[in-house]
Amino acid sequence: MDYPAVGDWVLASFYDDNTLAIIHEILPRKSLLKRKTPGKKVDFQLIAANIDVAFIVQSLNENFNLRRLERYLVMVNEASIQPVVLLSKSDLLDDAEIAIRIAEIQSIAPQVEVLPLSSENGSGLDSINVMMQPGQTYCLLGSSGVGKTTLLNTLIGKEKYTTKTVSSKESKGRHATTHRQLIRLDSGAMIVDTPGMRELGNFSAAKGVEETFSEITALSKQCRFSDCSHVGEKGCAVLAAVEQGTLPADRYENYLKMTRESAFNEMSYFEKRKKDKQFAKHCKSVMKQKNRK
Repeated sequence: MDYPAVGDWVLASFYDDNTLAIIHEILPRKSLLKRKTPGKKVDFQLIAANIDVAFIVQSLNENFNLRRLERYLVMVNEASIQPVVLLSKSDLLDDAEIAIRIAEIQSIAPQVEVLPLSSENGSGLDSINVMMQPGQTYCLLGSSGVGKTTLLNTLIGKEKYTTKTVSSKESKGRHATTHRQLIRLDSGAMIVDTPGMRELGNFSAAKGVEETFSEITALSKQCRFSDCSHVGEKGCAVLAAVEQGTLPADRYENYLKMTRESAFNEMSYFEKRKKDKQFAKHCKSVMKQKNRK
């Protein structure tokens, strides 16, 4: 995490008509958006730094998924970034269906603003433009095919970036954006476009989980045991809420899954760091012995 990320402010020297630069220092970050590296490797992958508002984009078709949205909210809340949910392709549903989707999101994230939009007919775009303030940095998060690149082109005002269609066979988007980049808009706001994320693992995300599942956090304070795991203990207020139907079972299961995943990845990461340090220490000792001979 000592390396620069998109959105970092740095002290740098430029040479040869600005064709070469040397970064001397990264200035303190006010936020850092990160996730687990995709695949089996347990490490951090930096997504962007110094983000003020994260636009989490879900399309109002097959892509709409509350459990996936919870994962994005954990990542964003962990970084203390303001989340805003954008529901793209609103032209595909009528107002009543859109209202149902918004209510579903507000049932799990009542404090988060939700805006439906359509790059096809332009609805909702004015609200996003008004929201984006000069000097503030925003980012677009979401799976491939939800319309992030189309929205970016609309905000820029021209077809600058290539878009790709959703696969009709698998209903999965294909990556139009292949790398992260920061773009300065004419309004003075800055926006970071990110590649679509099919794998979104979190670790060291206890704060993000606590904020995203705030009602479970509140219920846990009513459990009989302070170290309740909310799995099989007697007097567990969380399990009681699931049994009574006041806490949806799929939300509860996602909470357990993400809590375990975050703890396991964190333990694995620090175990790896410990072994790396021990190995480095061993190598240093061997080299010292060799030099003595």
